[in-house]
Amino acid sequence: MKVSKVMNKVMVIEDDVSLKKAAEIMKKKKIGCLVFSQNNKILGIVTERDVLENADKLNKNVSKITSKKIITIDCNDNLEDAAEIMARNKIKRLPVVSKNELVGIITASDLVAHVDGFEI
Repeated sequence: MKVSKVMNKVMVIEDDVSLKKAAEIMKKKKIGCLVFSQNNKILGIVTERDVLENADKLNKNVSKITSKKIITIDCNDNLEDAAEIMARNKIKRLPVVSKNELVGIITASDLVAHVDGFEI
């Protein structure tokens, strides 16, 4: 099964907001992460874990705490590819791109929910 069949909409923030503001957005939208982007370039992912690990730095901007190494997957790749990338890089969320543009996100929970779509 293709990643595009399972991916979710992704919430993007383009302003370098505080971690507190990012947490408020996640709470309001009932989501576990935000993608930080500027000029259509993914600069980082802010997750619930980032909020917890940086609870004493809630006034810092997300650009100061997001990972600089952004790993993505193409929307036409298979779920097995997504699972392998997540396992190899020890990540739970993977931005999905098409022609280098962000089109969605796939999570470890999505993979578990669609394990029947894996080709073995």
